Amino acid sequence: MICAVYKSGRRADTYLFVTKRDVFDDVPEPLMEMFGSKTLVMIVPLSKRDHLGIADIDKVKSALVEQGYYLQIPPPQINLLEQHKQELAFKK
Repeated sequence: MICAVYKSGRRADTYLFVTKRDVFDDVPEPLMEMFGSKTLVMIVPLSKRDHLGIADIDKVKSALVEQGYYLQIPPPQINLLEQHKQELAFKK
């Protein structure tokens, strides 16, 4: 299985995996609008890989088969100030 990976021009660290280069037929229109301009990052042979960066390769493969695309969004950022406040309250 080979897929094309595109970077969003509108959202940082957001990537769209599709089954064929420049074919977005399976991607819902609202998602395409939210994604903004697309920049091809790479073509990936998933069958020759056992992992991807932060994405679970099995979830990527499954999503590509079931819905024709996979959207990778960055994990939520930790609010360090709130975390520090909670740690201080815990120490009292």
